Amino acid sequence: MPRVDNKKFYTSAIKKHGITPKGLNWRSKKSQEIRFHAILELLPKNLESSTIVDAGCGFGDFYLYMQKRGKSAKNYIGIDSLFDICSIASKNTGCEIITTDITRSSLPKASYYICSGAINILESFETHLFIRNCYEASENGFIFNVLYGDKKSQTYNYMNLTQIESIASNLGVINLQIKDDYLEDDITVGFFKSHILKNGFSS
Repeated sequence: MPRVDNKKFYTSAIKKHGITPKGLNWRSKKSQEIRFHAILELLPKNLESSTIVDAGCGFGDFYLYMQKRGKSAKNYIGIDSLFDICSIASKNTGCEIITTDITRSSLPKASYYICSGAINILESFETHLFIRNCYEASENGFIFNVLYGDKKSQTYNYMNLTQIESIASNLGVINLQIKDDYLEDDITVGFFKSHILKNGFSS
């Protein structure tokens, strides 16, 4: 189970802040987009032949950010656990949005899975399931960001480098990439199934 009541956590924020980043409990639109940028930097430059699945897609803001940055994937699919949020994401993106629990369900295959923020309220066991399921459903890899450090919180899930490396080892990750230079207490991780080069090709 999540550390908090997932539905209450988000519906109360939406009621207070509306369909905005704060409505998904982001600190601000700026901090949300800084995390999105970190994910984009670990994705190949050319995504025109790739399908991207956004795990915990919220309102589809990552898709909209990609469009603003001139990035275009062949297909974008969003997944979230709350029907009302998925309905908003569907309207915002015009893309396929799936309502399901990522820790429990069979997931669609895709070139890459990404996740920004959804892991932050999961318990340790659910975190492992979430990451494993996304990684296994991806053809090339899973990129996610999560709160970073050894802090203890009743609400939020922090991960340290030892935990990340342990999960990577258990999954047989070939290429582990990390970015931790963009925000305090946050880390973006790439679990890749091959060696991804800076020019966007794999070996």
